[in-house]
Amino acid sequence: MSSCESENQTSNSGNGDPERISSCDKSDPYTCDLPFYVCEFVDKEVGNDFKSLQKVAALVEAISAETKHLEEQVLTVSSEAPKRIQAALNNAEDTKSFLAALLERETTMSQSINQHLMEAAPWMEDLGALIHQIGEVERHLAYLKWISQIEELSDNIQQHLMTNNVSEATNTMVSMAELAIKLQDSSCTHLLKFICSTVQFWHKILKDKLTSDFEEVLNQLHWPFVSPHQSPTPVSSSSSSVGANEIYSNLQTLFTQLLKLQVSDELISKPKQMPDKFSLPSSPPIILPMQIMLAPLQKRFRYHFTGNRQTNLLSKPEWYLTQVLMWISNHTKFLNDKIQPILIKAHSSVNAKMEFTRGLVMLVLEKLSADIPCLLYDDVLYCHLVDEVLLFQRELHSAHGYLSSLPNCMHILSEDTFFQRWLTVERKLALEKMDSMLSSEAAWASQYKDISDVDEMKFPDCAETFMTLLLVITDRYKNLPTEEKKLKFLELQKELVDDFRIRLTQVMKEESRALLDPKYCAILNAVNYIASVLADWADNVFFLQLQQAALEVCTDIHSSSKLQLGQLASMEISVFDDMINLLERLKNDMLSRQVEHVFREVKEAAKMYKKERWLSLPSQSEQAVMSLSSTACPMLLALRDRLLQLEQQLCHTLFKTVWQMLAEKLDLFIYQDIILANHFNEGGAAQLQFDMFRNLFPLFSHYCKRPENYFKHVKEACIILNLGMGPALLLRDVLQSAPHNGDSTDINSNVPSSAAALNELGIYKLAPQDVEILFHLRTNWPNTGK
Repeated sequence: MSSCESENQTSNSGNGDPERISSCDKSDPYTCDLPFYVCEFVDKEVGNDFKSLQKVAALVEAISAETKHLEEQVLTVSSEAPKRIQAALNNAEDTKSFLAALLERETTMSQSINQHLMEAAPWMEDLGALIHQIGEVERHLAYLKWISQIEELSDNIQQHLMTNNVSEATNTMVSMAELAIKLQDSSCTHLLKFICSTVQFWHKILKDKLTSDFEEVLNQLHWPFVSPHQSPTPVSSSSSSVGANEIYSNLQTLFTQLLKLQVSDELISKPKQMPDKFSLPSSPPIILPMQIMLAPLQKRFRYHFTGNRQTNLLSKPEWYLTQVLMWISNHTKFLNDKIQPILIKAHSSVNAKMEFTRGLVMLVLEKLSADIPCLLYDDVLYCHLVDEVLLFQRELHSAHGYLSSLPNCMHILSEDTFFQRWLTVERKLALEKMDSMLSSEAAWASQYKDISDVDEMKFPDCAETFMTLLLVITDRYKNLPTEEKKLKFLELQKELVDDFRIRLTQVMKEESRALLDPKYCAILNAVNYIASVLADWADNVFFLQLQQAALEVCTDIHSSSKLQLGQLASMEISVFDDMINLLERLKNDMLSRQVEHVFREVKEAAKMYKKERWLSLPSQSEQAVMSLSSTACPMLLALRDRLLQLEQQLCHTLFKTVWQMLAEKLDLFIYQDIILANHFNEGGAAQLQFDMFRNLFPLFSHYCKRPENYFKHVKEACIILNLGMGPALLLRDVLQSAPHNGDSTDINSNVPSSAAALNELGIYKLAPQDVEILFHLRTNWPNTGK
């Protein structure tokens, strides 16, 4: 091993760079000096054990075999490399020759193709001209076929009409109309004009004929039914039931034939549309037979409710609205019993009553769009119009099942100018009603005060009237067609709530000198009632939908922080939370004032009780019967009277908060200002316990089962002051030794911790230091010489 070390040192000195040697990989002879590698190899294989030298022969043999294997690999590689290179060169030569032949073929082929194209060019020109001529002829032929087909259909209609076969004529008319629809996108303007004029020509003839016959049948049925008691009695029914059946059969036939003309009617006629500013939802035209049935009613409507007629008064919108509702009611039975089966048989999805109602509603929309601009600057008339329209809309939906997805009066009221005026008038009238309700003589009285089940919240009349006002506003705008308009009204409601809160605050400040008067308590009940109702509304589906809409249209993005928007999105807060928080703040402020006022009265009445001579009172054994301290009577009487007064005037939830807050203040007051400020002999401690447990605590037993739990300081102080002498001495020793045993039970002793000892006595609120202070207030300790 010493020879290896000397050899290693020689190698290091020869290289002159120890750092390079130390940084090489000792296991890799390619990155390390060879002598160093050999030395390391020998050390690894032989080591310091000279008995291992017998491995040398096997080691030399293995190295020799590996050397021979490496030499064979070198010879193999040196002999195979020229062969591979030569094969690669041969492949390259073959590829070069093939590519040259391919290029030569490409050149020859390209020349041949160019020559062929030059020779075929004249033929291609002649052939192109012939193909163009053929295309022209085919187009002309197709054009003539279309004309022939149209003329054929026209001739068929004429022949059917000559033979009075109206049914087949209408069927052919349907085919012609479908043909015209196919040609709508054609660039052949003359052909399109020809088929449209043909459709229009025959459509007018068929429509006039069928309309005339249909009107005659309707007249026989006494259509329209303008009187509530009028029934569809056929004229000939008095003589023969066969005549009635024939009339209804004709009604069905003519209605079905007119229904077939719907396609051609929509093709050539454009229905009257309302201006785009009203944003009416798209709806198909009224079906043709229903248009004919509506015609006499439309004529009556325009006669009575347009122009200078006495029935056309801006101040009486209810006249035409009621008339339309009456017409719908009068015709419902006939439409359901006679017309709807015809539509079902014709495989039509149209609802007869809904279609009839839609036609009459469009008359109302036209009337409203013309009348409202004349009423915009008259608040009374405009408000009356809105009221009547809302009643009409409600009747349409509830009594007649009119779909909100169809055009209705709310679309007219949602027009920007009309809607803004509606919002302004709504705000103005709401503020006027708020002034009226607050100035009423019965504003602060509850109309349910004699009914205990109903008057649980004890809210005054003004609060109920205000919430009814908000509820009515909700009902008025909940059917608006867009969420954006609904959110405008929601903002109005929140403004009104805030305004009413400010008014309540002003009245409260005026009554702040009489905090226990019925009016002040009524204000407090009103605030609590409004906050409770708003919290209930926040979970209503309608307002939850508005909350989602507020996020989608981002109407509050400028007035709300990103945190508030996130809370709205996660439903952590509601749309009324801002208002509820302000009302809760006002409620808590008013409650604190009331509690403080009552507490001051009780505290004032307790002055003599604080000066009681607790140090010299007779013990319990010296008294026949214990009685309440005379100095405690004013305090307890004041407390009892105020509790009864507040219980009568405040609702249950508010009164519960009041007595709990008052109990907490009294607990600290008696503990700090009476107990800790005096010393007690045995009789004084017993008297204090009697006053508290038998007189003070029972005052609160009407409101909870264990009132002493709300006076924990007083209760536990009484326990300590009245503790027997033996247990008191033991507890004092435990408390005094607690700092030495780390305030925990010592494993090696039986001394319990101070906390455990106090818990055994029912002391959980007072700390050990407080108990020691109370022990110092006792004067009946024995003289132990300490």
